[in-house]
Amino acid sequence: MRLVECKDQGDFSLVEHIENIPRYAILSHTWAAESDEVTFKDLMEGTGKNKAGYDKIRFCAKQAASDSLQYFWIDTCCIDKSSSAELTEAINSMFRWYRDATKCYVYLSDVPAREHNSSDHNSPLTWEVSLMRSRWFTRGWTLQELIAPASVEFFSRQGDLLGSKMSLERHIHERTGIGVHL
Repeated sequence: MRLVECKDQGDFSLVEHIENIPRYAILSHTWAAESDEVTFKDLMEGTGKNKAGYDKIRFCAKQAASDSLQYFWIDTCCIDKSSSAELTEAINSMFRWYRDATKCYVYLSDVPAREHNSSDHNSPLTWEVSLMRSRWFTRGWTLQELIAPASVEFFSRQGDLLGSKMSLERHIHERTGIGVHL
């Protein structure tokens, strides 16, 4: 397993093939356009900081540090997709990686921070409406990324905590049909 290590001054580096895997966070997210995501190659070469996907890496690093975790895993940059053998191994290992993560952060790029609809105080919270419509729920990987980890926390595009899989279980059930006791 390859992890991203948080360095001083907000830098990151890939740590390859760790035998004794430390505690780590893992990011569940939706992909933007391929050209906007930070790849394994970008991270190895120190490029990609100008890509939109770099914001997810910064978010994950900041949240991991807040949870006293030095390492995290993100599929976009921790898997060398130019190697079909590595990609196959990663796909076959993902459930275990999500299960073994100390924390799973769900970054919802299409959900705003918690706030009331200012024009109508009787309407649902705008983040709740956006949560229920989030494209994260339409992905094939959502089920395993929701069920495998013990700790799943949902964050808005601004990086604000929306809730956990426990506190949002009613919303998750309504959206997915998955039983409320995940």
